Amino acid sequence: MLLERVYDHDLSQAGYFIGCQARGEAIVVDARRDIDDYLDLARAHGMRIVAVTETHIHADYLSGTRELAAATGATVYVSGEGGQDWQYGFEAQRLRDGDTITVGNVTVRARHTPGHTPEHLSFLVTDGAFSREPGYMLSGDFVFAGDLGRPDLLDEAAGGVDTRFEGARLLFTSLREVFSTLPDHVQVLPGHGAGSACGKALGALPATTVGYERLNAWWGPYLREDDMDGFVEELLDGQPDVHAYFARMKRQNKEGPRVLGPLTPPPELGVEEIRRSLDQDEIVLVDTRSHTDVHRGTVAGALHIPGPDKAASFGAWAYDPETETRPLVLFTSDADDARKVRDHLLRVGIDRVAGHTTTMEGLPTFVPERVTPTELAEADVALVLDVRNKAEHAEGHIPGARRLSAGRVLWDLDALPSQGTIVSYCQAGVRSSVAAGALRRAGYHVVELDGGYANWAAREQARATSPEATTE
Repeated sequence: MLLERVYDHDLSQAGYFIGCQARGEAIVVDARRDIDDYLDLARAHGMRIVAVTETHIHADYLSGTRELAAATGATVYVSGEGGQDWQYGFEAQRLRDGDTITVGNVTVRARHTPGHTPEHLSFLVTDGAFSREPGYMLSGDFVFAGDLGRPDLLDEAAGGVDTRFEGARLLFTSLREVFSTLPDHVQVLPGHGAGSACGKALGALPATTVGYERLNAWWGPYLREDDMDGFVEELLDGQPDVHAYFARMKRQNKEGPRVLGPLTPPPELGVEEIRRSLDQDEIVLVDTRSHTDVHRGTVAGALHIPGPDKAASFGAWAYDPETETRPLVLFTSDADDARKVRDHLLRVGIDRVAGHTTTMEGLPTFVPERVTPTELAEADVALVLDVRNKAEHAEGHIPGARRLSAGRVLWDLDALPSQGTIVSYCQAGVRSSVAAGALRRAGYHVVELDGGYANWAAREQARATSPEATTE
């Protein structure tokens, strides 16, 4: 048996390629939408992808299940559990608890493990050429290394009302009736790693085991003591912010993402064409450089989506394809980076990329306004906006600042003053730059705090130790 983890560091998401070498057949679980990695693995190992499936209706990225099936002719399998409200809206084979998919000598058995979502499946994988019993569990968003999938996303991203409590109780039951019945040696291969918002304390390890988690994870004592109430309280406390785009991912993944077909690289566009399109407000230019480069000057009206490595995460904060009809033109260092940024954007359903450019020469430019901590103390502003997450804000923030995470600013404009200057900050400047660019396009006057909260805190520390000292 061949088992390959395909990991997306941008969204901290893991998919799996499982193959039978004897038959030359493979199944892919939890594919992302740019599918070249899976096709490359199949070619490298002389295999055909005959089945594709996923653990649940994802909220943090757009599924590539249908895309991969269209490219390979593979059979699509999805969960048939969870009740009528959680059935997929596209044609596929439905899996129920205990159903199996056979790929050569490999058996993949679905287990219904609700809690994170009602329809959630985990997959027990048995290498039939080696054993009669499963040796691996693809746990999706059920069990992570050191943590569990959050049960509150239906409230936060799918319009539910207090579903988190029932979800937490279901998660406890799934741990007791499914996970804890497995042998200690079974390897657990989760759907996310550290950095994902699908849990609150995910470990960075790519895999763990049933026994290790049962013995060491925070939830172990609650399970051993059969303390469901304590488990629910602990699980729901301190969950991180939910990005606004999660709601769109839920809807699109349930209905079935649009199949793109074969992709070609974004074409390089001429400066005159781009300038004419900008003048006629026909495109949105995206600066993919670092925030320090952007602060030295960018294209007037441009969004800031640093790339390519985190373009999916930042792009989903700065651009809403459900309300923005104009396509993107990417300002990148070269054609290869343009292709990579485009592929990352596809992972969050941002499909309209008209092309790219490698120069700003001849385009209208703009230098984002910044303010030092000292200048902020003396400035007349309508709002100081903290775009960090809840935990960061709780650890320390600028007095009087209002917190609104960078992943929600475009969707919560009614929380912002309609007039006056907004000063935005994050920890060091990247997230603030992304949010500021999006807010400027929405018509707000935004000034960024130079050096972010780290710079402000250093200044305060210097003032505390030496009243005459200041740090800019």
